[in-house]
Amino acid sequence: MAIFGRRPNNDEKKITIIKNGPYLVHGKVPLVYKTQVVSEFGEPLTWKKDRVITTEEEDYYLCRCGQSSCKPFCDGTHRKIAFDGTESASERLTANRRIEIPGGTRLTVRKDPTLCMDSGFCGMRKRSLSQFVAASGDTQVRSLVIAMVERCPSGALTYTIEPGEPDIEPDLPRQIAATTEITSEGPIQGPLCVTGEIRVERSDGLKLETRNRVTLCNCGHSANRPLCDGTHRHKAGHN
Repeated sequence: MAIFGRRPNNDEKKITIIKNGPYLVHGKVPLVYKTQVVSEFGEPLTWKKDRVITTEEEDYYLCRCGQSSCKPFCDGTHRKIAFDGTESASERLTANRRIEIPGGTRLTVRKDPTLCMDSGFCGMRKRSLSQFVAASGDTQVRSLVIAMVERCPSGALTYTIEPGEPDIEPDLPRQIAATTEITSEGPIQGPLCVTGEIRVERSDGLKLETRNRVTLCNCGHSANRPLCDGTHRHKAGHN
């Protein structure tokens, strides 16, 4: 495993982005493999954990350029290909960017479009999330909407039950998941799903808002780095 830069000298769980390089994960953050579970129509339903990835060191480095031969870990390939990992994601609070999805009954659903990576958990084959929200006066539908929102890996979707209350977030482990998505063409590498409010620091020292659900780009092509924007599904040959 390649080593880059100086390690933090405390036990805090956090992710530091190395300029034009990998993610430095500090604090013995558990690392797992997860795969999408989809319906017979290819609709994403949930995630299943395949296995835990054992790391012997307290700190480890995860690939960000998408070209490592030992993914999810970094092997230094970013140097050979002169990877440009310039970050562009905003450090502003997501609460200032959310848009309310209208029509909710006993439920308010909001979306931050800048965090969306089109994971597909927010709708079904014949109905969109907005249609489900509009029908949320039905308890079963409302329960389904809540499940959809909580499965959104990027945290672009949030919900509250009572007006003015804080967002209700799923209770998620503090871990990083290297994901596999299931598409009509077969399995592809998905983003790194970070859960449990682990801090992410940009390479320029700015801190992204610490959130319960974050998806980090590991294909090297996102236009919203370090966050995933779904580009990996449209870029051939980066796996």
